Amino acid sequence: MAILLNGSPMEFAHPEPVADFLTGLGAPATGVAIAVNGVIVPRSRWSEAMVDDGDTVEVLTAMQGG
Repeated sequence: MAILLNGSPMEFAHPEPVADFLTGLGAPATGVAIAVNGVIVPRSRWSEAMVDDGDTVEVLTAMQGG
């Protein structure tokens, strides 16, 4: 399946829940926000919301500093 991840085209084997998708990316367990097709997915829905073919996904991590 093809998606756009943070503005870059990526290929993945199959659709999967957001939680599994983030784990596969090696994203940290905290300080992460994800939007699928422009809609923020609340952490409480990560196990049920899916990343699917053709989706646009933005993964954001919190940064400290200034």
